[in-house]
Amino acid sequence: MATYQAHETAIIDPDCTIGDDTRIWHFSHIMSGCTIGEECNIGQNVVISPGVVLGNNVKVQNNVSVYTGVTCEDDVFLGPSCVFTNVINPRSAVNRRGQYAKTYVGKGATIGANATIVCGHTIGAYAMIGAGAVVITDIPSYALVVGNPSRQIGWVSEYGHRLEFDEKGFAICPESGEGYRLKDNEVICIG
Repeated sequence: MATYQAHETAIIDPDCTIGDDTRIWHFSHIMSGCTIGEECNIGQNVVISPGVVLGNNVKVQNNVSVYTGVTCEDDVFLGPSCVFTNVINPRSAVNRRGQYAKTYVGKGATIGANATIVCGHTIGAYAMIGAGAVVITDIPSYALVVGNPSRQIGWVSEYGHRLEFDEKGFAICPESGEGYRLKDNEVICIG
């Protein structure tokens, strides 16, 4: 049986899966049918809806709503008050349950504070979504995007530093020293 910690004000519904060493803070609601990995941190006033999958070491900051249809791989960071949608054309009087669009967030990606992720898109591994951005398209791995609607303004390393590519398409992360190659608008880490 998994061992996790939850504040006494958190609501943990039955039939959800929560990994070892995960921490769930004040006033959060973990709903039936979701899966939360090991060593996650679920902040205050967070909602994790049915069917959501969070990998290991996912950090969910305060006031985040993660709705049905969202999958986050390991090491994803969800900044304060960011939100996901799951229906393209919601109407109060029209029941669209079961029509939720899927949203996928790749390993190590960061979504900044107050960003909105419109459903049905993929955010690539290690991408960085700036605070307040509104994502309405797929985002490539390692991309740095900002604005409303979001637009790509550069590339970042796995450590979150902006990459400056030379004329041959190579860059080095100033913190890790790892190399990166940019070719055909795709970045890969070459170690």
